[in-house]
Amino acid sequence: MTRRFVRVVVLGMVVATAAALGAQTPAPATPPPVPAQAPTPAAAAESIPRVTLTVGRSIVMPIPFDITRVAITNPAVADATVVAQREILIDGKASGTVSLIVWGQTARAQYDLVVDPGVTSLQRQLQTVFAGEDIRASETADAVILMGHASNNNVMLRAAEIAEALAPKSKIINLLQLPGGNEIQQVMLQVRVAEVNRRALQELGATLFTGAVGYKDVLARGTTQQFAGNGYDKLTASYDQDGKLVSSSGEVTYTDFLNLFLFSNKYGVGTLIRALETKGNFQSLAEPNLIAYNGQEASFLAGGQLPVPVVQGTTGQVSIEWKEFGVRLKFKPTIAGDVIRLKVSPEVSSLDFANGITLGGFRVPAITTRRAETDVELRDGQSFAIGGLLNNSSQDTNQAVPMLSKIPIIGKLFQSKSSTRERTELLVLVTPRLVRPLNPDDVPPLPTSEDKFLPQQDGGGTATPPADPPGAASGR
Repeated sequence: MTRRFVRVVVLGMVVATAAALGAQTPAPATPPPVPAQAPTPAAAAESIPRVTLTVGRSIVMPIPFDITRVAITNPAVADATVVAQREILIDGKASGTVSLIVWGQTARAQYDLVVDPGVTSLQRQLQTVFAGEDIRASETADAVILMGHASNNNVMLRAAEIAEALAPKSKIINLLQLPGGNEIQQVMLQVRVAEVNRRALQELGATLFTGAVGYKDVLARGTTQQFAGNGYDKLTASYDQDGKLVSSSGEVTYTDFLNLFLFSNKYGVGTLIRALETKGNFQSLAEPNLIAYNGQEASFLAGGQLPVPVVQGTTGQVSIEWKEFGVRLKFKPTIAGDVIRLKVSPEVSSLDFANGITLGGFRVPAITTRRAETDVELRDGQSFAIGGLLNNSSQDTNQAVPMLSKIPIIGKLFQSKSSTRERTELLVLVTPRLVRPLNPDDVPPLPTSEDKFLPQQDGGGTATPPADPPGAASGR
């Protein structure tokens, strides 16, 4: 008798605790009686009792017979554990509906377990921040859906930001409606990328040399090797018994005559002078236009791909990787009424052969890249500019022959100098526009000349003459 009394007390405590835990969606205290006869499938589906609980909560279900075996269709949604001869502990794991079947010695019962997600942390946060707003959040494994109505653009955008922060790995689908509705869901981005490159080059140097037979039996050349000079080839000489030079011959070779070339046949002495000044101005303008759907990223590339050989470290096999270069644009629009929030990433890259490498006899250029990434908020037709992307470079190279370059006046002949100045400026101008599709009656006619096309063929193979253009007089 004492054991029976204790069991009743414990059962009452467990049921009371389960009722307290499931106060939001309580389960029935006592399940309905098990049907004595097998009904029809339609009647059986209607008579299956339903038990509701919340994710992360547990309830204790009393069963009207001794339990011998239990089964649940999806343990990932809910789990059932026999804790007593006539009690089952149900744990809600994920939102969904599953079936619970309980067997006894001579009886069987079936229940529908409905696991409700309840009020999530995201929903509670939205209700706290936006009190009075009709905003509902529905979460799935891969996405968060925002539904309801927002009073203004700021609430709509901020709600999406909170959802993105609390669920960074989920895709945010913003279905919030503004007063008046959100009919336009596409954005066309007009981008103008302007690049100006100015370059100045100054080079000065000299090379002194003698002819192939020398000057008074002396063959000499002086250069800093900063610029190309001359060389000697096929040099021959003959001497008498006293060791005096009888005759000599040879050729002087030139890889570059530089800018000034002087040579005296009388004295067999010459000089090559490099005196060059170069100025360049390069301008480039690209105007890509791109259309993207609300909340979807779009990209654009006007350029090409560069094959880069890559040597595998273990096998030594050479593979090819393709590197893209040119004018690239990436942007992701978020529309909130007449306000457009943009995440823009413009990029301009070009081939740089001066800083490249030589691999296997081939010159592989480097890639010079100028990139910017920013978030802006604009209205339809407004523009913003990304400027100040300046690149200034200066390089001075001086070379000289020791000692000889220190001689007054003529020491300048044994010195060379090269100076390079380069300045690059990049400007990006972005204009977003809300676009609507054209109705069939609004599509403008294309400018065509019918004389440039072949006549159409009818079903019997007979050529149909072109129709007269509008406003033309007919002579038939």
